[in-house]
Amino acid sequence: MTTQRKALSGSARRNEASHRAILAAAFELVQEVGYAKLSIEGIAARAGVGKQTIYRWWPSKGAVLFDAFLMLSEQPDGEGAGLPDTGDLEADLKAVLRATIEELNDARYDEAMRALNTEITHDPALAALYAERLDGPMRELKRQRLRSAQRAGQLAEDLDLDVAVDLLWGPLLNRWLQRSGELTPGYADSIVETALHGLRPRS
Repeated sequence: MTTQRKALSGSARRNEASHRAILAAAFELVQEVGYAKLSIEGIAARAGVGKQTIYRWWPSKGAVLFDAFLMLSEQPDGEGAGLPDTGDLEADLKAVLRATIEELNDARYDEAMRALNTEITHDPALAALYAERLDGPMRELKRQRLRSAQRAGQLAEDLDLDVAVDLLWGPLLNRWLQRSGELTPGYADSIVETALHGLRPRS
């Protein structure tokens, strides 16, 4: 029994190593050849596995790349991500949006993120996976931070938190997707200031 348990443990470790090698290969290759030329065969060759190994875990190259992004976002301590809550809502939101802009401006991620957005638009299964594993949990973290601000009296009690999330993050992602302007820290700050203080003239 002890020998069998050790063999299973070794198999699990090999599977985990192969899994991570595949995700790393997908992320490296998409930067080198672009998403259009990315293939399951190419990923398998770079990772040193058979392509059937990849198909056993993922249905498409889009799904592989999505998991590669999830792997990159893992916290070193295994804890989930969270938004800062210093008590200063405006400062916290500006810090988060500035960090988001820094990530969107990183050339290592740009090609892959745009490709994923395109795939999510055309692949309902990948869209559902994205909503379940990334967008949904991230939206809840954002709502939690806004709820904390509500409890502190910094936001209206009847505020629609989903609309508030869209108001804060939507303009940034729209500008990135459409390449309609620069993504700068100043732009991040202006989004937060406009969302929190409104569009009406101040008396």
